Amino acid sequence: MPRVAIDVLLKHEILDPQGRAVERALPGLGYEGVGDVRVGKHLELDVDAEGDELAARVERMCADFLTNPVIETYRWRVITADERADA
Repeated sequence: MPRVAIDVLLKHEILDPQGRAVERALPGLGYEGVGDVRVGKHLELDVDAEGDELAARVERMCADFLTNPVIETYRWRVITADERADA
């Protein structure tokens, strides 16, 4: 069964208060030269599907439930066996 990773971020035109707070805190912690910080969410799930069916199911889940398409964008990918072994 494939494991899927989904990364969700606020659209760039949407203010990201968490990202702004992290961006402001980093120089005080000695991390200079960091900007445009965005904070999002990362989901991982096993999906009992393959190929086109997998893609369709993940897209539907993201559009219908896992994200707010008005203010968020997302990317997803299948996690490889090598990546699973490292976790």
